[in-house]
Amino acid sequence: MSSPTPPGWYPDTAAPGNERWWDGTAWTAHTRTAATVIQQSGPARRGGGGGATAAGTIALVATGMAVVVVAVTGAMLLNRGDGPEPAATRSDRSSAPSSADTGAGAPGDDSPSPAPSAAREDPDVLVDQLNGITLPIPDGWERVERPVDEMLTMRTVDSEAYYCPGTSSALCYHGTVTTRTAGGADATTPEAIAKEDIVAAADRAYEEDLIGRPVHGGIMSHRQIAAGPVSVAGRTGYQVRWRVVTGKGPGGYVQSLVFPSAVGSESPVVVRYAFDAGPDGVPLALMDTLTKGIRPLGDSETGGGVGSSVAP
Repeated sequence: MSSPTPPGWYPDTAAPGNERWWDGTAWTAHTRTAATVIQQSGPARRGGGGGATAAGTIALVATGMAVVVVAVTGAMLLNRGDGPEPAATRSDRSSAPSSADTGAGAPGDDSPSPAPSAAREDPDVLVDQLNGITLPIPDGWERVERPVDEMLTMRTVDSEAYYCPGTSSALCYHGTVTTRTAGGADATTPEAIAKEDIVAAADRAYEEDLIGRPVHGGIMSHRQIAAGPVSVAGRTGYQVRWRVVTGKGPGGYVQSLVFPSAVGSESPVVVRYAFDAGPDGVPLALMDTLTKGIRPLGDSETGGGVGSSVAP
């Protein structure tokens, strides 16, 4: 039985030139540009001794002071088991994420994490590197750089946020879309996962927020207005859409869209939509427009996605 791969930074196959943090059991949302390590040839043999070993150096320059050279020795190839396949071990300095690398604390820190590579992304496109897809960001929407639930999120701009009906402390948005890898569900097919996830999607949008505060007066009733197979990024998925009636406010529409990932083991991807109803809400047709705009990462026909041409 192969040994589990230890936590560390490993090449991100969905984004060449980047590395993603493996926590020992699963991939996380933390990414960074691949570290540059200068490999030098080993020292000359001395007195006919054993073969010289290769050593790399990493130069750290302190302002106006000295250059500290840290030797990086050894190379150990790991077998592919339950995790990634690293090219070689890295120094202790790069074996764990820091605030400089991820914009957040080390794994286990309660502080929220930024969306993967958000600083390097096109402002008109939401890039889900882990699942290998992109979504167009509509006019009047924006990417959430530090989502509290660690799911990639885009929503209507902050200037249009409002206090949720029934509370004076929780902010709501007229439209929200999130993406994540399906996990923890008993269902395995896109259809079964979508039918199971729609309940959680509705509760998250119109029942209560992440810290348990009731919003919109709670869900009074719902009805299914659409369900069926749909083509997403060249793969067959399934979507379920509800019209939700709430105790306060106009209620809204929620949708769970599930389809196989474009990368890796093709694990199911869940895209949740939540659009307010009423005169200030988001046009329902935008759900279909966004679904059609989902592309595999690096799609040459679209450059990875189109945002500015998508209007709510």
